[in-house]
Amino acid sequence: MSAAAGTALRVPFGALALDYREKRAAIDAAIARVLERGWFVLGEEVAAFEAAFAKFLGVSHVVACANGTEAIALALRALGAGPEDEVVLPANTCGPTLAGVRMAGARPVLADVDEDTLTLGAADAEKVLTPATRVLLPVHLYGGLADLPGLVALANARKLALVEDCAQSHGALLDGRAAGSFGKTSAFSFYPSKNLGAYGDGGAVATSEPKTAERLRQLRQYGWSRRDFSESEGWNSRLDELQAAILVVKLTSLATENARRLLIANRYDAAFAELPLRRVGTRPASVPARHLYTVRTENREALREHLSARGVETSIHYPVPLHLQPAYEFLGGKKGDFPVSEKACETIVSLPLYAALTDAQVEAVVDAVTSFFDKKP
Repeated sequence: MSAAAGTALRVPFGALALDYREKRAAIDAAIARVLERGWFVLGEEVAAFEAAFAKFLGVSHVVACANGTEAIALALRALGAGPEDEVVLPANTCGPTLAGVRMAGARPVLADVDEDTLTLGAADAEKVLTPATRVLLPVHLYGGLADLPGLVALANARKLALVEDCAQSHGALLDGRAAGSFGKTSAFSFYPSKNLGAYGDGGAVATSEPKTAERLRQLRQYGWSRRDFSESEGWNSRLDELQAAILVVKLTSLATENARRLLIANRYDAAFAELPLRRVGTRPASVPARHLYTVRTENREALREHLSARGVETSIHYPVPLHLQPAYEFLGGKKGDFPVSEKACETIVSLPLYAALTDAQVEAVVDAVTSFFDKKP
């Protein structure tokens, strides 16, 4: 008898409270340290996290900020992107990517994605380039990497800036090099559900260019070059000390937890290999961060209902491509413009995947999914 059928084992889509309980002593100590010090914004904890995360990524500078959306905007603004500059991004990403472009004052231009990985490739990006294109903004979706070799080559050939959206790729690697270290800048989110998540909102921009880092530090705090003196117009986009202290603790277990995520994803891959279920591919020579385990099926709603009845929670990332959302009608998009993105959004479903999943829960997911296809005629 299967684990799922025998025990009706519940498998939630996420388990943030469990993550805290596992790290309670270190997290509580970090929070207490901040409260005792009495300094809550842009202090020692932020500086410590920035240094630790920069070392983790293999970059020279990390500049922490308030959230991942503003990290994208800051990453673009620091490079000088403005109203006349076009930024190419994939049509199937989450809204915050486009929102960050708009916050920076630049012009978003959508492109379709690779059929296998659902990420931006150089060929699709090149199709939408114009003389106004300034930035390529690939999204490392679900923890898998976009076409970094192709996009780096395209950026160099066309004198464009590459800015990586790494909101879902903390710790992903290509040829041993971390996602976030390929672009002129890269943007990270520390939303609680991320592989490296805070207990609130948070973000950061990574770069190895000293002048860009200096510009980022000014932009995140009113454009100040020194206190109460604005060198240029900036924002209030600061990571608070409590979140930074929590992130310092959680960063120490990121590699271990990513390894556990990869192990679970590999188990799913093996179990689903012969099913009529399309798995999202990964780029050659890469190690994905496995933020989400997303598959595609024409019978998505029936599968979700079946899994729910078996106690397995699922989600959809993301159900509607950007060009078909009412808020972005100004882009002039219509159905059929980006067929790969549209088809993906109609068929994708995400299964539970996080480090705290037990082996029994993993097998419950496997049993629930395979039982759905076993009953199909």
